[in-house]
Amino acid sequence: MALPVSPLAPASYPELPEVAGVRFATAEAGIKYKNRTDVLLVAFEEGTSVAGVLTRSLCPSAAVDWCRERLAGGVARGLLVNSGNANAFTGEKGRAAVAKSAHFAAEALGCSTDEIFLASTGVIGEPLDAGKFEGPTRDMAGRLASAPFMEPARAIMTTDTFPKLATASVEFDGVPVVISGIAKGSGMIAPDMATMLSFIFTDAPIAAPVLQKLLGPAIDRTFNAITVDSDTSTSDTCLVFATGKAGIEPIASAEDPRAAIFAQALEDVLHELAILTVRDGEGATKLVTVSVEGAVSDQSAFRIGMAIANSPLVKTAIAGEDANWGRIVMAVGKAGEPAERDRLSIAFGDITVAENGERAPGYDEAATSAYMKGDTLEIRVRLGMGEGRAQVYTCDLTHGYITINGDYRS
Repeated sequence: MALPVSPLAPASYPELPEVAGVRFATAEAGIKYKNRTDVLLVAFEEGTSVAGVLTRSLCPSAAVDWCRERLAGGVARGLLVNSGNANAFTGEKGRAAVAKSAHFAAEALGCSTDEIFLASTGVIGEPLDAGKFEGPTRDMAGRLASAPFMEPARAIMTTDTFPKLATASVEFDGVPVVISGIAKGSGMIAPDMATMLSFIFTDAPIAAPVLQKLLGPAIDRTFNAITVDSDTSTSDTCLVFATGKAGIEPIASAEDPRAAIFAQALEDVLHELAILTVRDGEGATKLVTVSVEGAVSDQSAFRIGMAIANSPLVKTAIAGEDANWGRIVMAVGKAGEPAERDRLSIAFGDITVAENGERAPGYDEAATSAYMKGDTLEIRVRLGMGEGRAQVYTCDLTHGYITINGDYRS
């Protein structure tokens, strides 16, 4: 099913710099798609540490289970990713498939299967034929390269209409440290940890426990703050690989002042990938930021923001360019969080449309309607209850979403 490129797609893509210690290749394994790459093999040099967050879905894919068991080891030599089949809800066949896939990758890279990480995305419930990886893994291992990152970004796409790439760099004592990442995600996006698939690569020498400690909070403010359709995937996976090849002293503690600087750069990469995911929301025509302040806590603000961002009535009104602030009132009221009607204030961008429990005296229908025609919008809610605040990101809900998902398995 060929999909038109999202109108929210970026006008250009960054050229990600090489990351020392990271090489990759892609191939066509014919998992589901024809005449396109659908498998990615990444090789890491010895000494690479790994951290990750995985879906909290109670029906996780076989690949998620595999990664969860191996993250405790904290080391990685390879990553094998396929698109077109999620290998989820596949029972013993799924478990056998990941073991076989890891064997092929480990054999091709000359390492232990416990150093191989796996990810799969696509249709749920269909057995994955791991035999299709045998030839491609051998072939890819023979042509590994350190660029361009556009190839792996494309190979992991499913209903994505454009590849997602981001990069950042920091300097420590004059030595640059690179952080580059790719992601895929378009539908089934309400990550309860990360996004459908996201892989970050850095040459920083950073211990796995430190990397894990820095990753969690960054995920909460990025991938965990986005939603396309309120559905959490069985396959959500975010893995960060640190090769240690940058010529600086290792970051061995989260208390090291450099750790905070690295964490901010990592969060910048994750944030860009998360926003690109929302921009590619299935059928999306508008990117929406929901800003909530004045809640009793940050957690309460977040839950109210998500109630707004996930409301089909809010999202369809946005698609119709209708400033129906009554639906925002509804979403705040249903969130189950402390709120008082007569303290509530709502704005679209800088235009206040409601305050003190009623329509704002200066409400300008024409100005608000003009604002709603933009493709990047902000809904601002002030509760007047406390100091809690949060931002979440979503998109509109259009007929395109129904078309894509009605035909997904066709």
